[in-house]
Amino acid sequence: VLFEPPQTFKAGFPSEFLTGAVDTRFKESFGVFIVREETGAIYAIKAVCTHLGCTPNWLEAENKIKCPCHGSGFYRTGINYEGPAPRPLERYRIVLADDGQILIDKTRSFLYEKGEWAYPESMLKVA
Repeated sequence: VLFEPPQTFKAGFPSEFLTGAVDTRFKESFGVFIVREETGAIYAIKAVCTHLGCTPNWLEAENKIKCPCHGSGFYRTGINYEGPAPRPLERYRIVLADDGQILIDKTRSFLYEKGEWAYPESMLKVA
């Protein structure tokens, strides 16, 4: 029997996420970092390095996402800036569910290099 976590999950209400912070509570269970920008925008980053698929870590003191395998570094936005990673981290679909909670859909990802971060469901805009 193979157990796989659900591909969609509710992450809580937008008010539960600190502005300017990277939330790591869903990294182990769902492979997702949730970021809330100073503008209030929220997005879900796939916690898989684009180099060879290792699981990166959020380093609060250094204000970056860092892959422990080969040293790739990413800004909190997911943009790569150091190491061998050839492209930014991917974002998952993020919307508000009917009950007002954040719904993350891992069946749909958005790639920066294809201009998909401009798509409405790649980021949740909240006040």
